[in-house]
Amino acid sequence: MSGVWAVFAREMRLAGRSKTEWMMPPFFFVIVITLFGLGAEANDPRLADFAPAMLWVAALLSTLLTLERLFRGDLEDGTLEQVCLSRTPLVLATAVKLLAHWVLSGLPLVALSAPLALGLGMRSDAIGVLVLSLALGSPCISLVGGFVAALTVGLPRGGLLLPVLVLPLITPVVVFGAGAVRSVQDGLDPQAPLYFLSAILALCVTLVPWAATAAIRNAFD
Repeated sequence: MSGVWAVFAREMRLAGRSKTEWMMPPFFFVIVITLFGLGAEANDPRLADFAPAMLWVAALLSTLLTLERLFRGDLEDGTLEQVCLSRTPLVLATAVKLLAHWVLSGLPLVALSAPLALGLGMRSDAIGVLVLSLALGSPCISLVGGFVAALTVGLPRGGLLLPVLVLPLITPVVVFGAGAVRSVQDGLDPQAPLYFLSAILALCVTLVPWAATAAIRNAFD
């Protein structure tokens, strides 16, 4: 466990040294939602209807900004190879890196979603479901995106493939996440889409670290 904690602590220290890179997702998230609000007609009630889709798509695009450097920096400076050769199981180190990515890029978006949704005119009950859906769905984005980042880490221009590969895979998460909020706005029960999000999260937590580990090992073969 000391090795696992060392990996997590290292990710936090690196984030502290490159604050600009990790401040980009929440800044981009706030800017996109603010521009939607400014571009719409004042007091337009339709803005609240479109808010779930806007917030979810903005959260997805914001998370994509930092995925390319998730493993590439460690590959370039030799850290990834040392982790592969260390006594710490690679699957645990990979899982911790994915967790750190969500803490740094996904968790701030969950915290910012409530005030931004309030500014778009969403009801309080819908805002609660929005925060819950993002808390369930944003880890899925980090996990699936991390797998694709591991899959393309050895490619010279892997960053160009990331959005192309991630967006189709993460579409069900966006559909169920925004659908849960729309269900509340329409007076329906949001439990079904939230259950689907929970199932997708459980599947990602179970399988993605192993798949990402296999992709990383393949990069050295």
